[in-house]
Parts: sequence; structure tokens; C-alpha cells
Amino acid sequence: MDDRRREFLDSLLTTPSPAAFEADVQRIWVDYVSEFADEVRTDEYGNAVAVVEGGDPTVAFSGHADEIGLMVNSVDEDGFVHPSRVGGSDRTVSKGQHVEIHTDDGVVRGVVGQTAIHLRDEEDEELEDVNEQHVDIGVETEAEARELVDVGDPITFDAPVRELSGTRMAARGMDNRVGIWVAAEAARRAAESDVDATVYAVSTIQEELGKQGAKMVGFDLPVDAAVAVDVTHAVDSPDLDDEEDEHGEVELGAGPVVSRGSSNHPEVVRAVREAAAEADLPVQLQASGRSTGTDADAFYTSQGGIPSLNLGLPNRYMHTPVEVIDTEDLDAAADLLAAFAEESAGRDGFSVDI
Repeated sequence: MDDRRREFLDSLLTTPSPAAFEADVQRIWVDYVSEFADEVRTDEYGNAVAVVEGGDPTVAFSGHADEIGLMVNSVDEDGFVHPSRVGGSDRTVSKGQHVEIHTDDGVVRGVVGQTAIHLRDEEDEELEDVNEQHVDIGVETEAEARELVDVGDPITFDAPVRELSGTRMAARGMDNRVGIWVAAEAARRAAESDVDATVYAVSTIQEELGKQGAKMVGFDLPVDAAVAVDVTHAVDSPDLDDEEDEHGEVELGAGPVVSRGSSNHPEVVRAVREAAAEADLPVQLQASGRSTGTDADAFYTSQGGIPSLNLGLPNRYMHTPVEVIDTEDLDAAADLLAAFAEESAGRDGFSVDI
């Protein structure tokens, strides 16, 4: 990954974007795609769409801009902030973490309190739910706290981007800032190669709240196929080594993951796999017998059925502040989607042959 692409990725990862509060990261994404797209537009809720004009067919590459987080739910008489979940936040990783509360007047810093091990009852180590935890912002009264924060202010973990060995890195919000990076980069590479197909790059909102942005965009997105790029579980860490049979066989650094089954249209699956083979790009396969849990599940039932695919990006420790990815998987995914657009040029849709 060259310096400009890494700068874009870092900008996405360091910009807080909890579900329903995605505007700041969407501005960064829109600025980036505006450098090469023929048209860029946003809707009333902040979904963003960029178009690289070409011929037929028309394909969309989409990721979701939002991340999980917390939200100010109440303030007690001693000035402690009590949070609620935004999306699927994990109660097992929140305690003892630095957090940032994003207010209209700027960031208020705090910590999620954790009773010292010396003071805890060793026989009662049950984890509190998120709404039973508290954020300490350093004040002593409710009045002081309410001067700084309002109910409904979003909260994110203060977790920096960290370089690991080789091409691996850790950060919060990989889910799914890496997906919107791939969607933008695939469209840029398609534009640079002057592919004959028309490419839409899409950055949706509120996927973590039920794929709401994809439902909005899918209502009238004029495409022949849609690929939703999202993270998927890498199972090559010690905590999952013995559970491969249950969770699949996805590995970090082994390439993007093509899902098969459920919302994944067989002709789109076939076309993407053929593009990978033609371009000599690594891909992994994943079984999806019920649903993908991604925006692909919203796209494929839109407009009577948009042929769709979930393309996964291997991710360790999903929904924690220390998600780990391999940037080579991201580059391979962007190259794969650009190749898919090129190989699909002139194709008359993706309908199943009955």
C-alpha cells in the first residue's frame, strides 16, 4: 500500500464514526473519491455514492462507514456517566478503557471505571452489562457533568492505530472503515484502468443498526450487481484454533473472502472467482448458509432483487478496540473488484439461467 492510500486509510480509522453519527468520516470519503469520480452525491441521512462512468454492466462496490460504540444514557448525582450500546458493543472489553465523548462543543475524555482487583469479590466476577457500567469524566457532581455532556452524545474508545509486524495493523473501527477504503480504492483503480463497465462506489450509514443505509441506497441504486465489502472473522488465532469446523477456515493475509450461499448470487460469485483466477489474485471461500449479516442482505432484496455478493476482509478480534487486519488483504480486494469490473465489461446482466 503506497503512502497516499495509507494516509487515506489512517484518516478513516482515526475519525470517530459511531452509527448515526457518520458525517465526519463521510466527508473524508467524499473528498477522496471526488478526485477521480465523474459524479459524487449524498442523501439526506449521509449515505455517499460516487460514479465512475463507463458502459454496461453497472456494478456497485459498497462498504459501511459506521462503527459500534457507546452513547450517554444518563448522568447520576455524583457526575458519573452511564452509557448504552450503539450497535453490538462488547461488555467484556469496555471496562478499564479510555473513551472520548463527542459533544457539540468538542471531545470530553473519560475512562470506563473498573474496580481494582484488590477490592473485587473473587467469587463474583460476573461481567456487568454496558448499561450497568460507568464513565468517569473527572467531575464530582451531576451539574458539572451536565455542563460538559448531553444525553445522546456518542462515545468511542480512544484506541490509536498501531503498526504491528509486517503488513498487519490494529485499530478500533476496522469494521468497517476497511470496507469503505476498498470500495473507494476499487473504483479508483477501475477509473485508472479506464474499464468499460460503470462502477458505483458506495459508503453507507447505520449498518450496525440493521443495514439501514443499504436499504435506503438499494431502493433506487441503478446497478446490475452489488458487492458489499465488510470484515469477516479470521479464525487463525489461539482462541479459535480448535473451532475451525464451526467458524470456517478464513486466515489473515490469505486474501479477500468470497461468500457462497444465501444472499450471494451464484453468477456474481462465479464472475468474481473467475476475475481472481484471471488476475492471479488470492481468494478464500466462506459458507453462508443463512445470511451474511452484511449490507449484501439488504441489497439483494431491493428492487425485486439486485444480484449481490458479500466480499469479506479477514479481521481478528471483531467488535473490540484492537481489531487486526492485513493491508495486503485490502489491496488484493481492491484489485479483485477492479478486475471484476473489467472482466464484466459488455456482460448482459447476471441473471440465473433457468
